[in-house]
Amino acid sequence: MKKIQASTFKRRDIVRALPAAALMGLAPLAWAQGAYPNRALRVIVPQPPGGGFDFVARALGERLSKQIGQSVVVENKPGSGTLVGTDAAAKSDPDGYTLLMGSVSNIALNMGLYDKLSYDSLRDFEPVGLAVSYSYTLMARKDLPFNTLQDVVAYAKANPGKLNYASAGNGSGQHVLAAALWHLAGVNVTHVPYRGAQAAYQDLLGGRVDLFFDLSSTARGQVQAGTVKALALSGAERNPMHPEVPTILESGVAPLDLESWFGYFVPSKTPAAVQERLRSELAKVIAQPELQETFRKAGGKPLALNTEQTRALVRRDVERWTKLVRDIGIKAD
Repeated sequence: MKKIQASTFKRRDIVRALPAAALMGLAPLAWAQGAYPNRALRVIVPQPPGGGFDFVARALGERLSKQIGQSVVVENKPGSGTLVGTDAAAKSDPDGYTLLMGSVSNIALNMGLYDKLSYDSLRDFEPVGLAVSYSYTLMARKDLPFNTLQDVVAYAKANPGKLNYASAGNGSGQHVLAAALWHLAGVNVTHVPYRGAQAAYQDLLGGRVDLFFDLSSTARGQVQAGTVKALALSGAERNPMHPEVPTILESGVAPLDLESWFGYFVPSKTPAAVQERLRSELAKVIAQPELQETFRKAGGKPLALNTEQTRALVRRDVERWTKLVRDIGIKAD
């Protein structure tokens, strides 16, 4: 029997000789790298149009659409705070065509606010990329006779329950942050919940409530107009839009910092190759100087994190705020 030289085999013979399982293993990779995405992507925003969630989702979606050559449709799905939209994203097909606009509120704070949450942020979602973060500004009514957070805390210690603070509702970011501050500072300040930030601003400007935390981007107008006093910022660093306002950490009254980050997430069972494609394309969008300037003008801090840094930040905030919210005993409506 003659020996057959390997060189006499044609390429098609070698391919035919490959085990069927090996060929099947190539198919998903080829699909993920070549065909995806071949239709429109949907981004679920768990808040109504016009807010921070919506602003960032649309800014990213518009540019991501141009990057991948497919439409990116923003779908506002509000209800029960941020629960309805976030739950819908968690239960969506993990095929890379449904994304979630995630933030500290629905990814981190909800884990502590609800005893029976329908999703687990760390188990059910994977971050695609975080684009921007916003600090909160602690404001005081204009005629409050205190000019620093230290003065407020000193008075509150001597006069428990005499000062009050507004929020946009039980379980809102404004409520959780303020409650955490007073808890860690060891003082009793009375909570006055409103239905939304607009009503809280009306009573703050009218002198009917003493204090109110809101996103620095929104608070900026009132601070610059001189209708309120800015006492402290929640970020780890000072905000360039309020460079004269110290952080809570700088004040020394509590070991507390919080920035509300925003970015895209997908269901955790989304194929790894699809996740990597999305991360790669979104990273190019986030790095665009024009987009970063848009975020800065709106009072935000553009983020530039790799995958491991993103996962670490999300995990840190979920674990830290879940514990703190439960320790304080804060519950949503």
